[in-house]
Amino acid sequence: MIRLKQMKFKYFYQQFFSYISIIIIAFLVLSILFTHYVEDLVYQNKADELISYGKAMIKDIKRTPEAQNQVINQYSNVLASRNMSFSIFNSSGVLYAVGRPGPTIRGLTDSDWNQITKGKTVVVKSDYTRFGLGGVTFVVLPYLENGKFEGGILLTSPISGSSVMIHQINQILIYMIFIALGVSILLSWILSRIHVKRIKRLREATSLVSAGNYHVKVKSSNFDEIGELANDFNLMVDKLNTQMEEINSLESRRRQFMSDVSHEMRTPLTTISGVIEGLKNGMISEEDKARGINLVSHEAKRLIRLVNENLDYDKIRSNQIQLFREDIQVLEVLEIIQDQLLLQADEKNDQIIVDAPPELIVNADYDRLIQILINIAKNSIQFTSNGTICLRGRRGEKETIIEIEDTGIGIDPTEVKKIWRRFYKADISRTSNPYGEFGLGLSIVKSLVLLHNGEIDVFSEKGKGTKFVIRFKDQQ
Repeated sequence: MIRLKQMKFKYFYQQFFSYISIIIIAFLVLSILFTHYVEDLVYQNKADELISYGKAMIKDIKRTPEAQNQVINQYSNVLASRNMSFSIFNSSGVLYAVGRPGPTIRGLTDSDWNQITKGKTVVVKSDYTRFGLGGVTFVVLPYLENGKFEGGILLTSPISGSSVMIHQINQILIYMIFIALGVSILLSWILSRIHVKRIKRLREATSLVSAGNYHVKVKSSNFDEIGELANDFNLMVDKLNTQMEEINSLESRRRQFMSDVSHEMRTPLTTISGVIEGLKNGMISEEDKARGINLVSHEAKRLIRLVNENLDYDKIRSNQIQLFREDIQVLEVLEIIQDQLLLQADEKNDQIIVDAPPELIVNADYDRLIQILINIAKNSIQFTSNGTICLRGRRGEKETIIEIEDTGIGIDPTEVKKIWRRFYKADISRTSNPYGEFGLGLSIVKSLVLLHNGEIDVFSEKGKGTKFVIRFKDQQ
């Protein structure tokens, strides 16, 4: 099946021909209206002039009926000098005085005659056939005596002079149309080029964005819709750029996380595999078997912890965690944390101090509260040697505040806002130092605090320790 290529009509030509068409149509309409107005004006002036002469003749004839012939001769000379003619007829339509050859009442229609006999003036602006004399303008004025129709005067004037004047006006209009058309073509071309250039810039910018360049900008304004479109385009590119940076950052952190998880899982799996092979092949002595089994148990728990952290985070993000809130004594919880982490603190030569009033109560999910405090306290122990970890509880305004403060190595200011991100690991954990890593723990901590409608902040200074402040709002 042969497909015909669709013909393209460039936007420039669409704009250009649209402008030209509108201007041409507008000029044609204006020219026709103007010409018609001028013609009406010329013929009306001519008719008014004829009517004024006719009324003057009737008035003079009425005033001096004995000198009627003299009046007729005088007006005949005056009208002849102005290329006008007249005819006087009686009530029967019979002519009895003719100033110069001209149309007769035989050319009048029955409707015209009825109007005249009723005392009304008949005006015909132009007529080319009814009187056989070419184009004329004529008026017929009735002559009334005591309200009775006695006859009338028919005055005519050829329209040759008026036609010449109208023809000259039309010529001037044609010249003006051509001049205006030339100017309009130039302006239309300029305006079309401007609009097309602006649209072309948008199109080129769109092509760059489709090619993956999210830093492109176009000149924008609020002058018209194209300028507003450019504004919207720039906003779109900014959002795309931000989203792409987030995607790239997430992808980078995902790769790093997968690498770290793989490394962290490989180490305990290698240890477990080695111990099992040793036990299986009798390569481990009886006195070392208990130690080997304890090592396998420790590494298995480490793997379980890693898997559980990932599962917990995904459950929190998908709102699958259900909280069972209750009133909990803060001092009791902090002492439990102290007991659970005492051995880890001793290994780092750290001291855990608990400071909270016995009456202090927090409304929270017990298991999740323990999980929050354990994660933070473990991090404090990881980054503190020969120091102090202080667990505090105090009452705020319509809230319960729990603080965990250490005297460890602190966090670099550039890292503080990043520690809550999933997959994020502080730079310090990427080295071979003994301090471990943040991993998923703090991401889970923040999600659980937010799930309690609480707030968590961290304050740290490099080399001077870190303080986590958790605020649990009172239940209404």
